[in-house]
Amino acid sequence: MLRPELLLTAYCKGIFPMAIDEKGEIGWFSPDPRAVIPLDERFHIPHGLKRVLKSGRFTVTVDTEFEPVMRECARREDGTWISEEIIESYCELHRLGHAHSVETRLAGKLVGGLYGVHIGGAFFGESMFHRATDASKVALAALVERLRAGGFLLLDTQWQTPHLAQFGTCEISRKQYLRLLSKALAVDGRF
Repeated sequence: MLRPELLLTAYCKGIFPMAIDEKGEIGWFSPDPRAVIPLDERFHIPHGLKRVLKSGRFTVTVDTEFEPVMRECARREDGTWISEEIIESYCELHRLGHAHSVETRLAGKLVGGLYGVHIGGAFFGESMFHRATDASKVALAALVERLRAGGFLLLDTQWQTPHLAQFGTCEISRKQYLRLLSKALAVDGRF
């Protein structure tokens, strides 16, 4: 297991771990550029998702099924960077109050969600999944709402993806990222 102190220190320096092979060997990463989702008015909810959110079709919960969310995120057809060691390590961070999940449900069944790490006013998004259309998008919108209400300054998504781009994700240089991270770590964000 990766020690919680090691993980938290790495995140505070803009570094995060990923399993890099089938054996679960851990690599450490600090992308340049780094992708972030702005927590201000630049965060964009696509029109279709606004309708889904208004419909109330999904129920959103927080921190009720952290490990199941991680395991669902690890079930990827194209391989995963979420090894058993990663799951065990982040479940320990969750027990310590530094990792959180947002879950989406249909008729009470877990159908989507995301998880990440929280330090100060920074949230480091790790992974998301969906088993129903729009389920992960609803989780992301709920996360942004929670982070805004809690006074967070940073939502780190690590890399830009087409899925995240529709929400206004932008890439910034490592230098810019580390400046923003420093400011966010000094804030007492309430998850």
